[in-house]
Amino acid sequence: MAKINTTEVISNSKFNRFHFGLLAWCFIIILFDGYDLVVYGTVVPLLTEEWNLTSVEAGAMGSYGLFGMLFGAIFFGTLADRIGRKNVIAITLILFSLFTLLCGFADTPTMFSTFRFLAGLGLGGIMPNVIALLTDYAPKTMRSMVVSIVLCGYSFGGMLAPILGILVMPTLGWESIFWFAGIPLLFLPFMMKRLPEASTHLIRINKKEELIRILSKVCPESKFDIKDELVEVKKTEANMPIVGLFKDSRALSTLMFWIAFFMCLLMVYGLNTWLPKLMIEAGYALNSSLGFLIVLQGGAIVGTLIIAKLCDRYGSKKMLVPMYALGAVSLTLLGMGGSSFVIYTLVAIAGACTIGAQNLVQAYVSQYYPPNIRSTALGVASGIGRIGGMLGPILGGFLLSISLPIQLNFIAFAIPGLIAAVALSFVPVKMAYYKHDHSEPTEEVTVESNKMNVL
Repeated sequence: MAKINTTEVISNSKFNRFHFGLLAWCFIIILFDGYDLVVYGTVVPLLTEEWNLTSVEAGAMGSYGLFGMLFGAIFFGTLADRIGRKNVIAITLILFSLFTLLCGFADTPTMFSTFRFLAGLGLGGIMPNVIALLTDYAPKTMRSMVVSIVLCGYSFGGMLAPILGILVMPTLGWESIFWFAGIPLLFLPFMMKRLPEASTHLIRINKKEELIRILSKVCPESKFDIKDELVEVKKTEANMPIVGLFKDSRALSTLMFWIAFFMCLLMVYGLNTWLPKLMIEAGYALNSSLGFLIVLQGGAIVGTLIIAKLCDRYGSKKMLVPMYALGAVSLTLLGMGGSSFVIYTLVAIAGACTIGAQNLVQAYVSQYYPPNIRSTALGVASGIGRIGGMLGPILGGFLLSISLPIQLNFIAFAIPGLIAAVALSFVPVKMAYYKHDHSEPTEEVTVESNKMNVL
């Protein structure tokens, strides 16, 4: 009988078919998550006209979904550390797909806002758990890259929304692009069959046979036996996962991550909602303005993939602090105008340094905390961030309503980037849970034996 340290087995594994399948399913989920989030910014110019909405009213409608995400991120993030990430992913996918689909059948602002709030519950809970599950099973040499590739699905979904807006809305109306949000409901049974459950949860509920089967896929070159003894990271915060965010000298880091999430999501959701409208105010046509939204997401994809590789090599903090600062600079310059090439370049940089930075900071947080509080850490940080996300559309609507110069609108969205850079600079690198090669040292991991019965 051998001893199996599940953390070491997973960390030292090589990327294979199992990892690719997990990455592919998570990518599809996050693609529709991004689509559902950005779709409102695509239709807001038409909704404003059809329902006679003021800019403030339209901004408030955009924030109802984010209000739901606040509760969804905190509730489902914490719940997953108790009932399992896979179960919560299924629940949240049903919520955001069904109610975003129903938005296409809403005929009043009140009904539309209600559906957006309910969809927001699922949207808030899905991403922390997908990221946590990916980090649970990713090889240690490419954790940031794997998470970042999947989070690029958010940007692909964000690009898909305005593309469909350009192609479909002129003939079928704004309602039609909400109907595409129901597609994930069709592949839910296949997803539930393929996605693994987190190893820490399987140990907690004594599903040793299932865990051995998963480990055989994670590391097929090794031989595992049902009689082997499992060794896992000691779980001292299992009953009160939120308390664990502040234990072992993590209080400062937790607070700084919350500030960074708040400020970055204020920029992300403010821009996703109002960039087309801001560019219309600057003199561009609707289709051109939707094009800027596509470039914003495209910049996020390229920036995420390039910087993610550097994060795995040099450490996330060293990459993220300058990214936030560069995002603030690009948004400030964007308000000053210029040639079409300059504007598109600045929009792409802004996408890389706002949406891209948010992707990467989530990968950073997922590696910073122990596995047993990972979903809680991501969920609570995302929930705090959603407060900033709710303020983003409201702030943009307010600024447009008082007819400020276009430059001041962009500067207002640039300032949070500087604050996020400062906050993240205070995060102690020595507490990172997993060691980055050639970067941060890691705290010692305590393990204990966990003998489990086969169900």
